[in-house]
Amino acid sequence: MTTGDEAKARELLANAKALLLDFDGPICSVFAGLPAPTVAEQLRVVLADGGHTDLPESVATTGDPFDVFRHAATLGDDEARYVEAAFTALEVEAIHTATPTPGAHDLIHAWHRSGRPLAIVSNNSVNAVEAYGSMHKISEYIGFISARSSHNPQALKPNSELIALALSQLASHRHEAVLIDDSVTDIEAAQGAKVPIIAFANKKTKTAALSTRGPNALVTSLHEILGLQAAPTIPGNTINTNSLWL
Repeated sequence: MTTGDEAKARELLANAKALLLDFDGPICSVFAGLPAPTVAEQLRVVLADGGHTDLPESVATTGDPFDVFRHAATLGDDEARYVEAAFTALEVEAIHTATPTPGAHDLIHAWHRSGRPLAIVSNNSVNAVEAYGSMHKISEYIGFISARSSHNPQALKPNSELIALALSQLASHRHEAVLIDDSVTDIEAAQGAKVPIIAFANKKTKTAALSTRGPNALVTSLHEILGLQAAPTIPGNTINTNSLWL
């Protein structure tokens, strides 16, 4: 992370009145135990059971279950509904072996202690996020979950709809929030919503791709964010917003 990124991230977090967190990546690795390619294959089985065996090569070979889900929606409403239902069930199953991202739970606890609200904004299903929160006992620290709740993939990021919903539920203005994300589509969604973004390059291969999309700051570890977070200024108190609050 560059010096400029560090200063900008410090400023964003100190001034933010609400935190938006992506789920798969910034909070946990959803498919750590149940690999995404396995989930994608299971969704192709659902399509095959419905008579859809002649899939485009890109869909037939993809390891990304979201690609299969998006293709299902082009085949018809029923196909989209069946595939999304299977996808949700598999995500919830995957949560049992999902691995927390180092520093993620500490970040959630620290943000809660600051008295500021937090929302999860995710293309993963609401059911999966709720299951993870319950399993790891962090549900009470999450103000709202803005995640997949229908079989319409057009409502997902890079569409800004989920971000807008989270802001509305937290009663937060877009310029007063900050999103921590780990993908190009998340950056596109945040930029569409005009919400400041801290990109999380949790893999070295992501750094270049994310940095070229123009995030407000980029970090490679949540521990960097934990070290950067500053206490919000409270009217009547003389709190230095450059001092750490952890």
